[in-house]
Amino acid sequence: MRLSKRAPDELRPVSLERNVARYAEGSCLVKFGATHVLCTASLEDKPPQWLRGQGRGWVTAEYAMLPRATHTRTRREVTSGKQSGRTQEIQRLIGRSLRAVTDLQMLGERQITLDCDVLQADGGTRTAAITGAWVALHDCLKWMHGRSIIKDFPLRDHVAAVSCGVSNGEPVLDLDYAEDSAAETDANFVMTGLGSLVEVQATAEAAVFSEAALTSMLSLARQGIVKLVELQKQAIA
Repeated sequence: MRLSKRAPDELRPVSLERNVARYAEGSCLVKFGATHVLCTASLEDKPPQWLRGQGRGWVTAEYAMLPRATHTRTRREVTSGKQSGRTQEIQRLIGRSLRAVTDLQMLGERQITLDCDVLQADGGTRTAAITGAWVALHDCLKWMHGRSIIKDFPLRDHVAAVSCGVSNGEPVLDLDYAEDSAAETDANFVMTGLGSLVEVQATAEAAVFSEAALTSMLSLARQGIVKLVELQKQAIA
């Protein structure tokens, strides 16, 4: 039995609350158990400088953790003058994940920035951010479509993410911090609603892992993604 008393294939309680930021074109407060992330989508009526004149847009992301999102205060990265490698990696992952299901040509010469701010962290902040950012992006695009800023709807599919790992020799789904910090293997899976893989990150922490373990984690991730996509569908209904 896991410390959280969950079955190996059981997600933490997940919620997706829309329209939580008054001024953003799209927003979602996503909760994976005790991990809470505020995702907002902001529209700019111009693409990045390097993309101008090409007739297509861009979706990008920024990620940050509030100073007391964890047990002890973490200094704001802006005060040190640079982002950590972890922050850069995560925000690039979020951007890649959302672009994978967005028709950038339909977006036109515009940019949507997804800001994912971790209010409280208990493992899986990047996977929660991707899952919630999809809802924020959907609502931003719906806002644009409703005002005839775009003629067609650029979202081609859902995208969601979930963590898996090998804990006490057993593959498990959606690790919280206690499991993640002690897991033998740590993995993150990003998938579309149709089941295609966007990205797989898997790392041997305490011991190497077998192909069979990776296959088991992938199977668990698929089950979890199906449930997360269904929650996204319910949220935007």
